Amino acid sequence: MLEDPNIGFTLRQLSHFAAVAETGTISEAAARLHLTPSAVSASITELERILGIELCVRRQAQGVSLTPSGIQVLDQARGVLSLAAELDYGARGRDGSLTGPVAIGCYVTIAATTLSPLLVELQETHPAIRVRTLEGTQDQLKRGLGDGELDLVVTYDYELPAWVETLPLAELRPHAVLGAAHPLATAPSVTLEALAGYPMVLFDMPPAGANVLSIFADAGLAPDIRYRTQTYEFTRSLVARSDCFSVLVQRPDSGTSYEGLPVVTRDIDSPIPMNRVVLAWSRTAPLSPRASAVVRFARRRLTGRSDGAPATSSKT
Repeated sequence: MLEDPNIGFTLRQLSHFAAVAETGTISEAAARLHLTPSAVSASITELERILGIELCVRRQAQGVSLTPSGIQVLDQARGVLSLAAELDYGARGRDGSLTGPVAIGCYVTIAATTLSPLLVELQETHPAIRVRTLEGTQDQLKRGLGDGELDLVVTYDYELPAWVETLPLAELRPHAVLGAAHPLATAPSVTLEALAGYPMVLFDMPPAGANVLSIFADAGLAPDIRYRTQTYEFTRSLVARSDCFSVLVQRPDSGTSYEGLPVVTRDIDSPIPMNRVVLAWSRTAPLSPRASAVVRFARRRLTGRSDGAPATSSKT
């Protein structure tokens, strides 16, 4: 049995130090912690005294910068605080229920069709889990996983780093979106070659834009990009009002733009790759019990199979 190391610092002091490191200033950390700046400053000073090292350099009007020792202690402090939180969540859920937070990120266009049904059904099964969500680009989601801000992400399996573990959820085929008056709107399907003869609205939320352009490049085509957009509805609105086309992956049930103008979707009768949607998490950090439950839940609910084999669909 380990002897009592007679630790002098407290979890509260570690949490105050972590808040200062994350916000960059004592005043912002104090606001987050609902304390006075003088109380937070005194807490950091006492922690430095107990540890016998300088953790940060405080410069008036310039915020706080961590010393090399402070950077090392911050990493260890986060680990201690995480373990303490898990101990607390485990104690609350002694009856076998799961309690506590889980942070899930989602690529912005997938959230409404894939993440929302997952979260609602998850909450019905585990009502004490508190979910925090972030909708963002692929780069934002990867950063969130890498720095520990996100436990899981739902995104496309496109240029994900080697340290990411994935569970396939669905495979989606890109399609063309056209205004009702577009010359190709009456065709049962379209080809990349036919589309390339008209101006394009490129949905350019990374990695969507690069993915679509690579489809045309593989066919030896370079579309004439008239507009670049960052939202789905703006893309559909421009298509509905012009002679442009767009290529999207998600296929909403609505046959109108946000303004109520008609839009049509057409399959692309050309060899193009499927887009795989995955649930992803970091291999380098252990999943919390709540995040592990989400993985199990997603495997069962979204793939329809307990073995985790991917589901295939033209629409989610």
